[in-house]
Amino acid sequence: MTSQNRIVIVGAGFAGLQLARQLGHSKYEIYLVDKYNFHQFQPLFYQVATARLEPSSISFPLRKIFQHKENVHVRISEVQNIITDKKIVVTADEELVYDYLVLASGCTTNFFGNKAIEKYSFPMKSTIEAVALRNRILLNFEDAIYATGDDLKALMNIVVVGGGPTGVELAGSLSEMKKNILPKDYPDMDFSELNIYLLEGGPHTLGPMSKASQEKSKVYLERLGVIVMTNTLVENYDGRTIQLKGGGTIITNNVIWAAGVTGNIPTGFNTDVIERGNRLKVNRYNQVQGFDNVFALGDIALMETPKYPKGHPQLANVAINQAKLLATNLKASLHNGKWKEYEYKDPGSMATVGKRKAVVDLPWFSFQGRLAWFTWMFLHLMLILSVRNKLFIFINWAISYFTNDTTLRLILLPTKKQVELAEKVAEKNEQNKKET
Repeated sequence: MTSQNRIVIVGAGFAGLQLARQLGHSKYEIYLVDKYNFHQFQPLFYQVATARLEPSSISFPLRKIFQHKENVHVRISEVQNIITDKKIVVTADEELVYDYLVLASGCTTNFFGNKAIEKYSFPMKSTIEAVALRNRILLNFEDAIYATGDDLKALMNIVVVGGGPTGVELAGSLSEMKKNILPKDYPDMDFSELNIYLLEGGPHTLGPMSKASQEKSKVYLERLGVIVMTNTLVENYDGRTIQLKGGGTIITNNVIWAAGVTGNIPTGFNTDVIERGNRLKVNRYNQVQGFDNVFALGDIALMETPKYPKGHPQLANVAINQAKLLATNLKASLHNGKWKEYEYKDPGSMATVGKRKAVVDLPWFSFQGRLAWFTWMFLHLMLILSVRNKLFIFINWAISYFTNDTTLRLILLPTKKQVELAEKVAEKNEQNKKET
């Protein structure tokens, strides 16, 4: 049986976590469901992938976060189906009945239907994927010691697809690794042959940002030695050769896919509420179209407003503020209070390319360079949840700043038992989906 005010939140990203925290100690009974037992700080995934930060620095155990909020119950499971007419969330382990349902499951990598690219490229949408990418990058150079000819060429070409903030930050970080770290780690190798490509389908890197930031980001990348190719689309990739649309190929064993995202919507919703980008259409209260007790927040929500007729940008700030407002509205419901509509106030956007190289767009002006870099670091550090993690990240950044090096280049591969366990869990989830 459900209590009178049970809220099930699907997803512990920025929106889901913020909502659960805001409703802690309230009269609502909260169930927070996520397939991982930790919250992930996505903006710094690329620093885990390039061995600048440890995964634990940007990952926060959910049960630790909610230790003192007795009305918040954490469930580590994967959502299989939503039965809206019965108000049930079906997970791999149980069925949760709800009064209110909040979908905050975020986005996953968009491979645009290309199964070959999905199979052979490396995405970076979770801490686990960032660690897998770190292993791949480090193992790549171990393999390069013994390779010759085309095998060596394929290992020494690293291709980042997608010129948004993730792609730009990752390409810049890899270039700094090439310049400052790899020659010291591998003194018997010639890293002048290491090529880092950044492929972008549009005419500019950092497409949503200002013209000044777009141009400066490209200048910074090229100064670092990145081969920036705009107006370039990937047609296929077979694990060895990238085929570019319109002709041209790149031989590489290393493709990092940062070219797009798609909403991670659980099954159970009709296509008439699903909009472009696989996002759920919501009103100004974040209610999914056709429902008064089902909400969508953050990346998965498409809210059309006069200022944003195509929906809001898929940014952490949007997700956090939508969650805060929904928490306020749900608390108001307990006292028959009036709900407020969501209105996004754009605080600006930013991206870092490398040491003392960043771009910042504020609503009234843009700036680049050293000040932008320190601004980027300060704001990201403030967003980190715990004081302990803030301290660890600051220390790592300080060491890296003064030494141009890190000590985190560990190759940690799963054991045979872990692989077998993961396969069994995947089989169980697949079976549950079929039964559902």
